[in-house]
Amino acid sequence: MDVRNELKLDTNCYHCGDTIEDTSYILDKHSFCCLGCQTVYQILNENNLASYYRYNTHPGKSQKAQKEDLAYLDEPNIIAKLVDYQDDNMAIITFYVPAIHCSSCIWLLENLYKLNPGVKTSQVDFMKKQASITFFKNEISLRDLVELLHQIGYDPKITLQDVIKESKKVNQNKLIAKITVAGFCFGNSMMISFPEYFGMAEFERQYTSFFGYMNLAFGLPVLLFSASDYFKSAWYSLKQKRLNLDVPLALGIFVLFFRSAFEIISQTGAGFMDTLCSLVFFILIGKWVQQRTYYHISFERDYRSYFPVAVTVIENEINKPTQIADLKVGDRIMVRNNEIIPADAILLKGNAAVDFSFVTGESKPVEKVLGEVVYAGGRQIGEAIELEVVKAVSQSYLTKLWNNESFKQVEKKFETFIGYISKYFTIGLLLIAFSAAAYWGITGNAEKAWAAFTAVLIIACPCALALSSPFTLSAALSIFDKNKLYIKNTAAIEQMAAIDTVVFDKTGTISSPNVSSMYFEGELTAQERSLLFSICRNSNHPLSREIIKWLGEVPVLPISNYVETVGKGQAAVYQDWEMKVGSASFVGTETKDFEGSVVYISVNDQIKGLFTLEQSWREGLTDVINQLKGNHYQLHLISGDNERRADALKLIFPTQASLLFNQTPSDKLNKIEHWQKENHKVCMLGDGLNDAGALRKADLGIAVSDDINNFSPGCDAILDGASFSKLPKFFKFSKDAVKVIKMSFMISLAYNTIGLSFAVQGTMSPLFAAILMPISTVTIISFTSLMTRAYAKRRKLI
Repeated sequence: MDVRNELKLDTNCYHCGDTIEDTSYILDKHSFCCLGCQTVYQILNENNLASYYRYNTHPGKSQKAQKEDLAYLDEPNIIAKLVDYQDDNMAIITFYVPAIHCSSCIWLLENLYKLNPGVKTSQVDFMKKQASITFFKNEISLRDLVELLHQIGYDPKITLQDVIKESKKVNQNKLIAKITVAGFCFGNSMMISFPEYFGMAEFERQYTSFFGYMNLAFGLPVLLFSASDYFKSAWYSLKQKRLNLDVPLALGIFVLFFRSAFEIISQTGAGFMDTLCSLVFFILIGKWVQQRTYYHISFERDYRSYFPVAVTVIENEINKPTQIADLKVGDRIMVRNNEIIPADAILLKGNAAVDFSFVTGESKPVEKVLGEVVYAGGRQIGEAIELEVVKAVSQSYLTKLWNNESFKQVEKKFETFIGYISKYFTIGLLLIAFSAAAYWGITGNAEKAWAAFTAVLIIACPCALALSSPFTLSAALSIFDKNKLYIKNTAAIEQMAAIDTVVFDKTGTISSPNVSSMYFEGELTAQERSLLFSICRNSNHPLSREIIKWLGEVPVLPISNYVETVGKGQAAVYQDWEMKVGSASFVGTETKDFEGSVVYISVNDQIKGLFTLEQSWREGLTDVINQLKGNHYQLHLISGDNERRADALKLIFPTQASLLFNQTPSDKLNKIEHWQKENHKVCMLGDGLNDAGALRKADLGIAVSDDINNFSPGCDAILDGASFSKLPKFFKFSKDAVKVIKMSFMISLAYNTIGLSFAVQGTMSPLFAAILMPISTVTIISFTSLMTRAYAKRRKLI
């Protein structure tokens, strides 16, 4: 009996874990789904790195995918823009590696030096899925390094966005520096203040003045450096003639410092410098937690994230990699299978079948004839084609669509709870402060008037209130993140809670590109089924794999004269039968109008039938619609697709829902605007650039993507297609998060009421402020974290 057939029954690929659908590759008693996976295992084994497989079962990535052309990585001007540092001998580069997913990945990538001595060191940031690699330029080139990563299944994702560095690391590092300064000053100031709180001995009283000036020295960097952003924000807010929460916060910080400095210099008291340092330290921690939750998702992307770094330009019959920025009108370019067309161009050579799903949302390839304009943003499917650039990248249809004013990110007029409260909080705080000062001033006690005025501003400084929103929403962001809903900022959660109308796109949104249905029209004998299986098993094309699944287990025939024409089809001979599998033109029939991908089957030039592949509805779509309907959301559908499946959608959507088809991007945007004018809060779910305007215009725009690391249009959130069924839970949880903010506000208000009762009397001591403010802060942080998790468990999100 054939050993391979025995292994086939019980084996997944030892490297990547994919199901082995036909004859497996065998090495060292392990089975592999393809030669690529077997090769990776062989490379690791030969370099004594087989321990990679001990940490996790099937940790590797499938090697079936076609590799990209890396010739552009030999260009010095491109290399200079990609690397973080380089000198004559060494270079450092940071790659984004989407395949990093487990401890085996970290272990292998940090042992790259064992695979190639040209690699000096490599470090992995698991959360960011980044690998920072230091290598010797004379021993391994950048191209060779990337090819090494390709060989072991960890393809780095390199886009034009990487060339044009727009990193936010500087801002993140600056925030950490401010937290560090505030934390250092807080700890030392608190230590110096302990004798003051618990009673000084005679020896310590000799140093009262020295301790005071030390505290003042610790307060200065906190005021001028750590708290500077709050003063800038407050000033900007006042210039705009509006009040945000940073206004009373900045006022409280300033008064804290001013009164403390006055008491220390005049030697009339100990001041509140430790309270100042603790206040700034905790609110900066809240800001850092908020940023940390969504730092790894980039929402400010443009066409540069989608386009390749370079394209092949043909000059005097010589292929030369050229970076996109240097592409000019009149350049002749080559675009290979699965590559992006970077500029509007005329087709000069080859058969173009272009996937414009990024621009139109529809995945059916569009065939182009010689001399026809092919617009930028399409992905060539099939053989390599040659084109002549007719418009610069910056002037192409794609970038014009992206930069169209209708598609610009508008500032959404949404007022958060804290934004609403802060206006009245500031006014109320100032009224109480001036009233207390006026009362004691009228009674002739100027000292108490000053003490009461400053104490009110200090004790009512909205530290707890300032923390309640970021900590609650950051905890909520973390919950959403774990459930694969990646939200742009915390305000979007409150926007989600206010939504009353949900609008869906069709293709790629409620239909899944990864879940397809294969249909066959015609008849095949058992012998023809076996012949079809024997042909398709030789191809890695997705349609061939779908046909193999549809056929199931059938005998394999010894075919001959097998040939595959890229983008067209396959053909082979068995005894007296010649079978062709592919497009209508390939098998020799007239094209019929079908939605979705179509594969024709012919035997001895006689058409035996055709396969159609249609995307299926996302799993749980009916439940999602029913739950949203039950929660009293208005539901609508806007699609650029035709009405072929309208009857099925009418059964899924409620009767009062609007189902609109053949809609242009402008139509979608205008319809969203129409519903908003009817005072509805609209959430739009879509994909593709044709939804970008609607996503931006909607009160909440959610881009649905089955690969969140690929380009996504401007939006408020990205929803991984795998979590589509959780959409109703997400809406409920957003409302829960707003409830927690309001409850924490009431707790904060209670603390402020207690503190103000002492402050207005002008009897507040530094010890009282030092105790009350940290306790209120810890209470708010604990309450928001625990309640947010409790609601998440209730919604079964954790």
